[in-house]
Amino acid sequence: MIPLRDRNPTYSTPVVTIALVAVNVLAFIYELTLGELDLRRLVFTFGMVPARVVAFPTAAHISFGNAFMPLFTSMFLHGGWLHLLGNMWFLWIFGDNVEDRLGHFRFLLFYLLAGLGAGVVHTLFNLTSSLPAIGASGAVSGVMGAYLVLFPSSRVLTLIPAFFLFTVELPAFVMILYWFFIQLVSGWATTLVPVAERGGVAWWAHVGGFLVGIWLLYVFRPRPRKRAFYAPW
Repeated sequence: MIPLRDRNPTYSTPVVTIALVAVNVLAFIYELTLGELDLRRLVFTFGMVPARVVAFPTAAHISFGNAFMPLFTSMFLHGGWLHLLGNMWFLWIFGDNVEDRLGHFRFLLFYLLAGLGAGVVHTLFNLTSSLPAIGASGAVSGVMGAYLVLFPSSRVLTLIPAFFLFTVELPAFVMILYWFFIQLVSGWATTLVPVAERGGVAWWAHVGGFLVGIWLLYVFRPRPRKRAFYAPW
């Protein structure tokens, strides 16, 4: 299922959502300017490497910044155009409404904390992995979790790729819970294979970001609805 747009009005300009998309795009353009060796060095330096976190307490050559700063920096790096466009599209569809309810500054803080939480969960499920995890998907997953709670009945025009492509309007909770089920099952499946043989998708970051986003929503206490036709939460 691919969301195309939602039928959920906003009453403020989503300046933080726009800024986050812009920063991610600019970071990716910078990646494109690098040669293969420099790009590899960038990803291993600023990507989230679970084994580096685990080794930090006993490895003198790993500083606190080397181990934990990538929890933040990894959110702004992507592994290709499809990776970038997928994350930014989901952020654009769901981020504006969550920002509208949280306010600009609190939404930025929410987004960053959801991304940090996603990185922690990914690390816990991949303690010995030396592969760097990058991408905004953990933070975006947090936004989707918040959207599910805030606007479960909002209609989302969704593209369904089956034997042929067709679109249908679904309640947000159907589309988002289906997406979460896929992430959860895929994450569980990765636990059945050795860490070294796992694929490149950080499924547990998606699961963790989603659940952290739901929890953070109650911590941040979104402001009241501005219009009666907002979907209840």
